[in-house]
Amino acid sequence: MQMLFIHSDYIEYEAKEKTRVAEELETVSERVEEALVVFIAVEHEDEQNVDYVVTKAAEETISIFNKVGAERIVLYPYAHLSSELASPDKSVEILRALHDNLHAQNVEVKKAPFGWYKAFTLRCKGHPLSELSRKITVLEGAEVGEIKEVEAKSKALEAEEKAESQFFIMDDQGTLIAADEFDFGAEQANLQQFFMYESEKRRAVDKVPPHVELMKRLEIADYEPSSDPGNLRFYPKGELIKTLLEDYVRTTVAEYGAAEVETPIMYSVKHPALKDYIERFPARQYSMVGKSAKPDLFLRFAACFGQFLMSKDMSISYRNMPVKMFELAPSFRKEKRGELVGLRRLRKFTMPDMHTLCRDMDEALNEFKMQYELGMRVLDTIGFSSNDYEVAIRFTKDFYEVNKDFITDLVNIAGKPILIEMWDQRFFYFVLKFEFNFVDALGKASALSTVQIDVENAERYDIKYIDTSGAEKRPIILHCSPSGAIERCMYALLEKAYLEKERGIPPMFPLWLSPTQVRLIPIAERHLEYVESILPALSGLRVDVDDREETVSKKIRDAGREWIPYVAVIGDKEVETKTLSVTIRGESHGNTKKGKKQEMDGLGLKTRVEQEIKGKPFRQLPLSNKLSKRVKFVGG
Repeated sequence: MQMLFIHSDYIEYEAKEKTRVAEELETVSERVEEALVVFIAVEHEDEQNVDYVVTKAAEETISIFNKVGAERIVLYPYAHLSSELASPDKSVEILRALHDNLHAQNVEVKKAPFGWYKAFTLRCKGHPLSELSRKITVLEGAEVGEIKEVEAKSKALEAEEKAESQFFIMDDQGTLIAADEFDFGAEQANLQQFFMYESEKRRAVDKVPPHVELMKRLEIADYEPSSDPGNLRFYPKGELIKTLLEDYVRTTVAEYGAAEVETPIMYSVKHPALKDYIERFPARQYSMVGKSAKPDLFLRFAACFGQFLMSKDMSISYRNMPVKMFELAPSFRKEKRGELVGLRRLRKFTMPDMHTLCRDMDEALNEFKMQYELGMRVLDTIGFSSNDYEVAIRFTKDFYEVNKDFITDLVNIAGKPILIEMWDQRFFYFVLKFEFNFVDALGKASALSTVQIDVENAERYDIKYIDTSGAEKRPIILHCSPSGAIERCMYALLEKAYLEKERGIPPMFPLWLSPTQVRLIPIAERHLEYVESILPALSGLRVDVDDREETVSKKIRDAGREWIPYVAVIGDKEVETKTLSVTIRGESHGNTKKGKKQEMDGLGLKTRVEQEIKGKPFRQLPLSNKLSKRVKFVGG
């Protein structure tokens, strides 16, 4: 159950239109003063343990009711808080039970009707406790109803949950300072948020992050209710962005020297090396139960298995080292339901996964540093400067004692203080790991680029190379994702755009990722002929034409809501002078938040755009270039 609490001066609502699951109305409209309004989405998992969910929800509601000093409670069904809703009948049952529970505690409680489209006005009081959210989960009530989600959990994951580690901040002088003693100040507020997120280890999401609304409104992606949670649908614009990111990472890694391969997405848990590795990898598996004598299968959570098994069968000489293999790998992890939200954390995602076989630790450290810098370059091209993410470096105490100067060099490259996590002992297969972490509008951190130094799996998978003396040796293996999951990059771009909007900067994608790069808006139908005539001059760009029967002001507003980087309005003047009046979104005018306008011809506009996207991947517009011909994928 998802719950959003608003302490209000009043709420006023009116039932407008019924759905097929609508309750009978007791009153069409109502105004309630001095109320704690509880917006509620009853979820599918709540059906497994109704009594617990109702009891827990009532406890949370009464607790907040008493803290804020409200006079009454309003329960307001609000399906938009979740994509995993319970059946209508069960939702009504739970909401009525919650109402009765609260009423039995001598609290004045009202319930807005279920299954109606309602207009409402609410005035929030605005004090620190006036907006709160809670999530009630069945897993919390396992002891009450003996309901428990069954999941394959590795020993490494269990170890991670119990692991004791120390957090430090390392400054640009290489000094380790206990994180809770570090003076973050205003300049390091984002780093402080990141540290709090890491140290508290609270991964569950209790509020919908801004990018979820944006991914839907911009027709990027949406939840797929007919699939397992965490498996999204991507609309044409989202698929374009996703594919361009994949193209860029693939090309960049090839230039770095990695050979691209393809490996299966499912494997048998009966394989001894795989079975052992699963226990050492901190991830939850998607299991597939086999039939009769067939072995149980699981969907891969990374491309490691296939690339390691391939490496085992290869003939490798020291002359070949370092050996780099890469795969753009569809991957699957059974993340907890409470952690699944939008594009940030998924159960099915695309992971650029590169593995590097190194002769020894010296070569591994050299490659690690190069891949650290590679990750910075990749994120910079995608749209993230080093100011947009926080660096975390994690290692064992033994490793640090031997490699202090190396760690200091990494901090100097980052050019700012970073978070250090130090383990007294090694829990996993790696001794050193870095991550570039994006911190979103809700203070949640998500890893993008990452590299790990693996000291176990060469032996586990029997991977060997021949050294200068002709002897067999085990390589050191680097695991690298130069960008992190593709979907997570999209999440971070949307969250960054939201944060920039909050600072007064027009939100937008980098030009090379913008689904539409240039939009042409004819003022009247008579201007369409000129618009059509200049389209050939803009070939090689993603250009569309707003030929809808709408007012010019609405067309301009819609272009702004779609974050179109270049918008050209064409009227009599432009037809006469053979020019374009172009609004450049990325060059806003001070506090007006309106883009800079510039007169240019078609060739000048094309030259400007081509210069900005030079060296970046390009794909054609995935939709009709005429807006009148397009379907609406969301809210049609």
